[in-house]
Amino acid sequence: MKCPYCNYPDSKVIDSRPSDEAIRRRRECVQCGGRFTTYERIEKTPLMVIKKDKTVESFDPEKLLNGMIRSCEKRPVKMATLEEIARNIEKSIRNEFKKEVTSTELGNRVMEALKDVDEVAYVRFASVYRQFKDVSSFMEEVNKFIDDRKGEK
Repeated sequence: MKCPYCNYPDSKVIDSRPSDEAIRRRRECVQCGGRFTTYERIEKTPLMVIKKDKTVESFDPEKLLNGMIRSCEKRPVKMATLEEIARNIEKSIRNEFKKEVTSTELGNRVMEALKDVDEVAYVRFASVYRQFKDVSSFMEEVNKFIDDRKGEK
């Protein structure tokens, strides 16, 4: 690391501490003895979402969270739970080293997570996400959900 005081191209690390999104390093120049602080941040590759109409936009965790919040209105679901679901979904996609994800896959991941958190929120999210054409297709989804629950027990 180049010294900001004398421009000498070498320095030594005196102290290193992780912070929220970076590693803070306290450095000392080996030539002039000047001390300075640097921060190392992991550069995240942008995650892109391919929508149903084939348009592409950057992934927005806030948008994902807002959809879940709407489906959980007036339900006993804590905000921290929804934030954790959004974080876990983003983390799992990034851990798969994907640069693009379809909105369908995102919706399915949200529905799987909501299924275990709140059944009403799951049905609400599914009704908007799956865009049911009529009541019978909506009832098919609800019945499938009920059958899945019976199979788990």
